[in-house]
Amino acid sequence: MNLHIVILEYGHDVSSYMAAGGGAQADEGVEEGGGVRRRVPHVEMKLVSLEEGSEATLNSDITAMMLQQQMDRRKAAVYLTLTGLLIFSTAFLLGYVAFRGMCHLCGDEGDLIPLNDAAEAAHSPEGGVLYMAELRAMLKKYLREERIESTLRRVSRVSHPPGSSEGNAVAREILQNLQNLRMDHTWTDSHYATLQFPSRTQRNTLWLVDSEGAELEEIMLDSEGYCAYSATGTATGGVVYVNYGRREDFKQLRAMGVSLNGSIAVARVGGAVSFAEKVWHAQEAGHVGVLIYPDPADVPQDPRRLGLHSNAVISEHVHLGSGDPFTPGFPSFNHTQFPSTQSSGLPIIPAQPISANVASKLLSQLSGPDCPRGWQGRLPYVQCVLGPSFTGPSERRVKMAVYNTMKPVLLNNIFASIEGKIEPDHYIIVGAQRDSWGPGAVKSGVGTALLMELARTFSNMVENGFYPRRSLLFVSWDGGDFGNVGATEWLEGYLTMLHLKAVAYFSLDQAILGDDNLSVYSSPLLTDLVEGAIKQVEHPKHTGQSILSLVQRQGSWRNIVKPLYLNSGAYSFTTFGGVPAMQLHFNEDARSYPFVNTQLDSVDRLQELLQGRLGSVGRAVTELVGLMVLKLSHEHILPLDVTCYSSTALQLSSTLNLHAAQLQSRGLSPQWVFSARGDYSRAAKNLQEAIKNSDIQDERLARLYNTRIMRVEYYFLSQYVSVVETPFRHVFHGRGDHTLSALANHLSLLNSDPQQFDEARFRRQLALFTWTLQGAANALSGDVWNIDNPL
Repeated sequence: MNLHIVILEYGHDVSSYMAAGGGAQADEGVEEGGGVRRRVPHVEMKLVSLEEGSEATLNSDITAMMLQQQMDRRKAAVYLTLTGLLIFSTAFLLGYVAFRGMCHLCGDEGDLIPLNDAAEAAHSPEGGVLYMAELRAMLKKYLREERIESTLRRVSRVSHPPGSSEGNAVAREILQNLQNLRMDHTWTDSHYATLQFPSRTQRNTLWLVDSEGAELEEIMLDSEGYCAYSATGTATGGVVYVNYGRREDFKQLRAMGVSLNGSIAVARVGGAVSFAEKVWHAQEAGHVGVLIYPDPADVPQDPRRLGLHSNAVISEHVHLGSGDPFTPGFPSFNHTQFPSTQSSGLPIIPAQPISANVASKLLSQLSGPDCPRGWQGRLPYVQCVLGPSFTGPSERRVKMAVYNTMKPVLLNNIFASIEGKIEPDHYIIVGAQRDSWGPGAVKSGVGTALLMELARTFSNMVENGFYPRRSLLFVSWDGGDFGNVGATEWLEGYLTMLHLKAVAYFSLDQAILGDDNLSVYSSPLLTDLVEGAIKQVEHPKHTGQSILSLVQRQGSWRNIVKPLYLNSGAYSFTTFGGVPAMQLHFNEDARSYPFVNTQLDSVDRLQELLQGRLGSVGRAVTELVGLMVLKLSHEHILPLDVTCYSSTALQLSSTLNLHAAQLQSRGLSPQWVFSARGDYSRAAKNLQEAIKNSDIQDERLARLYNTRIMRVEYYFLSQYVSVVETPFRHVFHGRGDHTLSALANHLSLLNSDPQQFDEARFRRQLALFTWTLQGAANALSGDVWNIDNPL
């Protein structure tokens, strides 16, 4: 049998051959289920049996085949040309899209968030991506300022301290509202903490007594005012006016020769120091008790003009720390077997808040040296003298008694989360205090209202196509009035791993104290986020003008950024947990909101101060935080400034240079500090350069860089001090002998008081700071073979 090879030209219908009697059946060219014919996409060879002796037919077929092949070559050239053009065009378009997606340094408008297939079909038919500008517009679209005020009014109706029925009712409402949102997870985190409350059986008292201790006159105190974690018992002594109770105030009193030992300090509210710091400084100076009052010079006291009445007191805790002071360094879970220890920050002297009227009664009767310039307040009938003696023939003194009681309370932190799609184990956390001694409109209500609005807004964004790269956590903290107890206990429970997971924390506490000026208290790592946010947000008091435009009229926008302070909701996250944190406030120009930490902190008073602009101010703050959260949850590489601490360390180097001769005369050399600072600066710049020259679309590489960036804050927690004795271990922002500020203050003694300079102590301080800085440099360098250790 001979084989007849028949070549069908590309694209010819099989049916034309089959109609001519070709061997295979016509259904080869019909699609399944119906008579639609298809074009043959390739050269097809058919085997047909021939009768023997048909050589002529075979020769003619070969000739035809050769002629056909010549024609095919010409057509193939045309097809190849067209195919090449198609491939080039496709590659160009793919390259363009890929470049647009990876250009995170080209500005916000070039940033993309990839959506999965389902989201693309449901929410983004234009191409499956959302630009940062679209996300900003989406955030603004879903924010509802009217919801902020309605939530604030609901949670600030009455006093709701931790463990109370009112507090539990607010907690249930918050939990239910979060569960109603489109959240991936909602849960609670509980701790048993020891809190201090006024005694139900004995009220705190204040007496004037004679030299023998006999009670002459009782001075009535506000029964609701107290200082949580004060020492209990009685204290008797003369009275010394100590201004704000700052460290420099006590230094000036000692320089003036005022007798402090055994006396009771009277300090005024303010001076940028907390109640806890005032009591701590007084205790160090030798006082046996502290009374703290609001002076009209600092706190408005005219009820007709939105001020306190003269009998009002301001309450605040006096634990120089955060968290449960009876479980320092570890979480107060119910099943924990607590050791018999307590925080080193608990005072050992009693403290009590008093009103301006009570302070006036005491200070108007003092005798002694005149006050230094600038210490004069505005108490009526008071000629500013320091004490400690009273005027008159009899040697009178003051006796104070504090009977506060400790009580174990179940605290409930409430969490809700939206899972990130690329890095779900990296969190951006937003939180606010929920509890309050009084109605707490500013103290806890504002933060809670903003938190709920942010959670609702981001939930709506997810429903409409937003898929964050990293996870978002929304947290309502309990026990905030007692020193951020709920937040700190949670930090203690996850201290060993939080720096690997938490990108940043934003505190919403007391965010609205006015509507004039914005103040930002932040870790330096987050500072660069501020400019981009305030550029996008309209000032709540000046329609059509951004916050940035108004800030720049008074100088650089960086002037509004300030260091974290002890009583802020963000402080312990950075100084204890090693997580970059931020808290911001809108303040008044001419006057402060005077009702925080009083029973008068109500929504109506806040609205009166803001002249009805509560909703617009709340919207501005929510939008600011929302934009920064968006950027952190969206960028491939975390936009944290790892070089920021280089300049701070450089300032220390400059200070050491000024004292170089004095240090060398004592056999001390700052060379190792200079070396560590240089290593850190090089490591930070090298990391930035490596990121700039890398393909950040490479998820593995991006994750490696982000892990190094996330740990920077943690690197500056000193590993050489105890977390129990020195919880705020951060060498730049913490508290203790290991910190940069302590080292600088000690160094200043070389000029101001050389006899007080302790060489052994300074050597230890210098060594602890140097090795913490060097450790941060080594860690930031990456792998051990990248560390610069020249032979």
